[in-house]
Amino acid sequence: MTRDAKKFKGWIAAEIALFSFAAGSIMTAHLVRNEAVHADSNRLFELRIYHDLPGKLPVMESRFRDKTSKILARHNLRVLGYWVTTDASASENSFIFMLAHQSPDEAKKNWEAVRLDPEFQEIANSEKVERTLEKAEVIYMSPTDFSAMN
Repeated sequence: MTRDAKKFKGWIAAEIALFSFAAGSIMTAHLVRNEAVHADSNRLFELRIYHDLPGKLPVMESRFRDKTSKILARHNLRVLGYWVTTDASASENSFIFMLAHQSPDEAKKNWEAVRLDPEFQEIANSEKVERTLEKAEVIYMSPTDFSAMN
C-alpha cells in the first residue's frame, strides 16, 4: 500500500469519527432536556387548622371521620390528609387538614356546594349545640415554580 493510500484511509477514519461524534452530540442534545420543572400555576392547596375548645378534639375527629369527610368528597373537595399535632402545646386542640383544588374558582364553587348541603347544615347546627371550634385558620397556597407538586 502506498503512502498516499494510507494517508487517505487515515483521513476517512478521522472523518467517520468526527461525523459519529457530531451525530451523537446532536442526538444527546435532543434526548436530554435541560428545561426547568414548573408546577402547575393554577393548582391551589388549602391548609385548614381548626383550633378546638379544650377536650373537644375527639368530637371534632369523630364528626370528620363519620360525616364531614364524606360530604367534602361528595362535593369534589379532595382532602389530601387529616392530622393532629404532636407538639405538646398544641396537640390537645389542633385538627389540621389539607385540600387540593384545580383552581381558585373550583375551590369557591365546591365550598359553596358544601355550605348548601342539608347534611352539612345539620353538622353546622350541631356545632351550635355542642361547640367544638374555638377558631379556624384557612391558608391558601400556590406551589412555587420549583415545587414538585404538580
